[in-house]
Amino acid sequence: MTNEELILERLDRIESRIDPLAESALSMKEFKDDLLAMSQPVSKSLIKELEGVESSFQLEDLTVLSKRMLRSVKHIIYSLDQLENIIDFVTTLEPVLRLMVPQLIEYLNGLEEKGVFRIIKATYDIRAKIATAYTAEDIDQIGDGLVALLGLAKKSSDPQFIKLLENLTEVGASLDLSKSRDVGPFGFFSACSGTESKRGLGVLLELTKAMGDLKTSSFTSQPEQ
Repeated sequence: MTNEELILERLDRIESRIDPLAESALSMKEFKDDLLAMSQPVSKSLIKELEGVESSFQLEDLTVLSKRMLRSVKHIIYSLDQLENIIDFVTTLEPVLRLMVPQLIEYLNGLEEKGVFRIIKATYDIRAKIATAYTAEDIDQIGDGLVALLGLAKKSSDPQFIKLLENLTEVGASLDLSKSRDVGPFGFFSACSGTESKRGLGVLLELTKAMGDLKTSSFTSQPEQ
């Protein structure tokens, strides 16, 4: 093999090794051109957006922010831990809420069907009407009267008093006033000789004594002038 052939063979070898490098360089150039073509609109958009914060942002502010973040690393870690605890709590509570919410909705629907909310609204309307019709002093006096009426209601809950009212009601229902006759003094004394009349006069006498106590209590309960 002559020298010329050896040189040509070596050149072929060198060319075979250079061709992949040339192709790679060409691919890199094409990639660079594509990247530049894509980055130009992004850069323009970024520059345009940064123009709006240019007057409010300084590089020194970023430095200060970095320092504060580094100083507050413990606080940031604590905040993240608390956030994880909240997430765990919500995750644990979620199944319970899924069970409670339908029951709560059903309970509220039951109240709505029973008219509880309408009654509450009517109560607020009554309060508004009372506030319009009466002053605060009037409400105080009405409150005192209601307290007194509640005391009377408590006293009227006595079994003996209830029994007396029931007996009076039965007596009133059994009376037939169409059979009553005019009676003079002699007829009155004659009627009082009967057993039932005597018994009624005894009851009337006890009521009269009790009514006498009303006068005494009314005088003693009057405030001193």
